[in-house]
Amino acid sequence: MVDPSRRQPPRRRVPGPARSGGARRPGPSARPARRPGPRRPAPPRVIKLGSPRPRLRLVGLALTLVMIAFVVRLFQVQAVDAGTYAAKAEANRYVGQVLAAERGEITDRNGIALATSEDAYDITADPTMFAPDELKIHDGPEQAAALLAPILGQDQDTLVRKLRPANKNLRYVKLAGRQTPQVWKQIKDLKSALTAKSGQDKTAVNVLGGVFAVPTSKRVYPNGDLAAGILGWVNGEDKAGGGIELQLNRQLAGKDGKIRYAQSGGRLVPTAGGATETPAVPGSNVELTIDRDIQWAAQNAISEQVKKSAADRGYVIVQDTRTGQILAMANSPGFDPNDLSDADPDALGNAALQDAYEPGSTAKVMSMAAVLEENAATPLTHVVVPNRLHRGDRLFKDDIDHPTWYLTLNGVLAKSSNIGTILATGQLGKTQAQANKVLYDYLRRFGLGSYTGLGFPGETKGILAPPAQWSTSQQYTIPFGQGVSLNAMQAASVYSTIANGGVRIEPTLVRGTKGPDGRFTPAPKPKKTRVISKKTAKTLARMLESVVDDEEGTGTKARIPGYRVAGKTGTANRVDPATGKYHGYTSSFAGFAPADQPRITVYCAIQNATRGSYFGGQICGPVYKQVMEFALKTLQIPPTGAKPDSFPVTFKP
Repeated sequence: MVDPSRRQPPRRRVPGPARSGGARRPGPSARPARRPGPRRPAPPRVIKLGSPRPRLRLVGLALTLVMIAFVVRLFQVQAVDAGTYAAKAEANRYVGQVLAAERGEITDRNGIALATSEDAYDITADPTMFAPDELKIHDGPEQAAALLAPILGQDQDTLVRKLRPANKNLRYVKLAGRQTPQVWKQIKDLKSALTAKSGQDKTAVNVLGGVFAVPTSKRVYPNGDLAAGILGWVNGEDKAGGGIELQLNRQLAGKDGKIRYAQSGGRLVPTAGGATETPAVPGSNVELTIDRDIQWAAQNAISEQVKKSAADRGYVIVQDTRTGQILAMANSPGFDPNDLSDADPDALGNAALQDAYEPGSTAKVMSMAAVLEENAATPLTHVVVPNRLHRGDRLFKDDIDHPTWYLTLNGVLAKSSNIGTILATGQLGKTQAQANKVLYDYLRRFGLGSYTGLGFPGETKGILAPPAQWSTSQQYTIPFGQGVSLNAMQAASVYSTIANGGVRIEPTLVRGTKGPDGRFTPAPKPKKTRVISKKTAKTLARMLESVVDDEEGTGTKARIPGYRVAGKTGTANRVDPATGKYHGYTSSFAGFAPADQPRITVYCAIQNATRGSYFGGQICGPVYKQVMEFALKTLQIPPTGAKPDSFPVTFKP
């Protein structure tokens, strides 16, 4: 057993090179190995970069291509397509507008305005200024329409459609035409308020920034419905709608001008070049033959009687017998051309020229003219008038039953006998066919079946068939005014022809025009035609006096104290335009004064009186008197002072 305390310490092994195979351990004489020191860090790994030249070439090439593209595009814009782009720029920069010509006035014979024009504005807009990218909101048109609708009196949805058109490039729309200065002031005040608000609050938007106004004019009729049937009207789009406004539209309208100016944001750029302007040429003024005061008297009288008689309508015409000039042409009911929204469509137009109706007994004066001119009878010729007369397939009668009348030809006219007229006109030829032909020729000479010469829109020439086409009954009804139709102007012209010594003068409504240069151009002189001899006309005037002055006459209500009056009543069966059948009556009265030196013709007709009397002498005689008295005083025509020289009405068998 070995003592542990005597154990030798282990020998330290000196590190040396490793042995290989059977290599021996170094001996004592071998060089001792070095003691290892601290281990050195490994050197960093070096990454070698590629050459930068290829990359620089690539970037340079890309930049070169981009620059080439820019140069090519710039060359295209500035050289190849320069004109096209310049034109587009001009189109967007410059705005063109029409400068409306001021419409000429229509005045009466004394220069009093019946139709004139006042300052107005067309309210317009630039729809591109309401686009979302412009206003930065999506409901700009809706907000603007909500503000404008109550001011312009238009539907809000309609305004929205105008402010958001299908054509996104549209730069001009008219929101409302012919607005008063007060309307534009309201819009301007609202625009100013919105502008001020947007200046204080950056989130606020002026949705009316694209709304503008173009100065123009608005048609105004200062006398309301006075002479509306003659004047016609002009609507909100400046389109003439009837009467003189339509007939003489070319002269009244003038010629519109044009303006082209540079704009930015809808505002005029005053310093920009290229602006052009073609001034508008104002329309000519038209002077009518109408006398405003006489027109008022006629319109007032017929309106009152139509209302009193509960009639469909009525008309009154006042004419200067020496010149053919129309001093008044009144219709009832009428309309106000300033506001057509409440107008009765049937009342629009001029019924005195547009209505064709059977005149009745006022037409007998033409039959008497033919009889006298053909020397078939004289005012003193005796005519025995039975209560009934059989002719053709009919039994004819007068308006009242009566015993056999013993009348002169003058009495036939004074008492307005249908039977007496048939008997008298039967003497115009050896046969009835010959008599028909003679009567037809005289009716044509007096103007029946032809236009009056006024050239008025919608005028009717009436109906007068050739005698070969007259039915059996028409051969005997036409002499007393049934089976033939005319308008009120034609009827008045018949009496003016007699008053003018048998010479028919085409009626006129226009005295002349005054151009923008202030020069007055008279209207062409009317055509004159001899219809009957002066002797026959004078005889007829004396016969017509008997209708009014003689107690046997039917026109006693037309008497005017101090004046000699010639006139004739008429009460005709009326054809209802709706059914084409006879219904109601046409009541009328026609005449002139002073009878011995005629100056004024007045004609009155009332259609379908349903309250009170329907006889022409009873309801139209008073209208004739009222209007004639006013006209004589207005024109300061004194009585002649001569006493009537009347023919007898009856004879003793």
